[in-house]
Amino acid sequence: MPLASHTHRTSRQTTHYLETGPADGPLMIFLHGWPEIGLIWRAQMEAFAADGWHCIAPDLRGYGNSSAPAAQNAYAIRELVTDMVELHDHLGGRPAIWVGHDWGSIVAGALAAHQPDRCNGVVLVSWAYYPGSNSLATLVPLVDRTIYPAEEYPDGQWDYYRYYTTHFEAAVNDLEADPAATLASIYRAGRPDAVGQVAPSATVTRNGGRFGPAHQAPPTRPDPALWPAADFDVLVQAFATQGFGPSCAWYANDEANLAYAREAPDGGRLSQPVLFVNGEWDLICSITGNRQGDPMRAACADLTEASLSAGHWLPLERKAELTQAIRTWLRSA
Repeated sequence: MPLASHTHRTSRQTTHYLETGPADGPLMIFLHGWPEIGLIWRAQMEAFAADGWHCIAPDLRGYGNSSAPAAQNAYAIRELVTDMVELHDHLGGRPAIWVGHDWGSIVAGALAAHQPDRCNGVVLVSWAYYPGSNSLATLVPLVDRTIYPAEEYPDGQWDYYRYYTTHFEAAVNDLEADPAATLASIYRAGRPDAVGQVAPSATVTRNGGRFGPAHQAPPTRPDPALWPAADFDVLVQAFATQGFGPSCAWYANDEANLAYAREAPDGGRLSQPVLFVNGEWDLICSITGNRQGDPMRAACADLTEASLSAGHWLPLERKAELTQAIRTWLRSA
């Protein structure tokens, strides 16, 4: 089935979303991360639509054809969850399976914690659930200090996150210098030989930015095994239009996100079935061989963990395998 494009407008937000599958099928909502758009889920949406699911993938706030407010505090998780509540109501409000990748996992987990009646189950891809919020205060204490000694790498692999909080405009300017090259350089498949090594994300501050003294991405060809060429063109156009400032502002709301997490019932514990899909070669977010998965394991009443041999971009690197992992979990959830 083709992906149909729609726009939902409320008094506070405009949300563009893709839709496929039977309108009367069970609802599955896919939430993307950074620097993505809803189109990253094409392969999974097409597969689940063929299975009879009603599939929805919005461009989240600050991305694609959705609203991109100027204020950084407009990108706090509370606002993003409210956007999804409004979209869910527009879609009829039936409890859904919520599937998230990267920051989309953070939104899906927060929605499940604050709006549990909207969730029949949650799939978190490449980013574990942290009931205390996703923030540097939560993540840095979990850094593997055998790879990142504190005196040399105080923020570990999360140094790139810190850089947004200390050099926001510089970070954005570097990304915007050449959007096509930026995105092509970011979307690279994982490599097993990099596991256990210091990630490039840990040296952003000392290098003066993601791309060092050049302050722009090197010329890079996109990997067609990840993004189909036509879809990559749509992605590039989306960031050429919106810029990277709105999406990077998601990193600038730690205090608000910590406060919002404290409001969740039962300390943010999730009672719904949860599937976490880990990328074994993910240098930032993998939960293998470290403590990053511990808060999620303690906070989920019904957690299933799966692992794929890939890096961070599981919806693209392992299109069919990710779909199958979700199918297997759905049969038992």
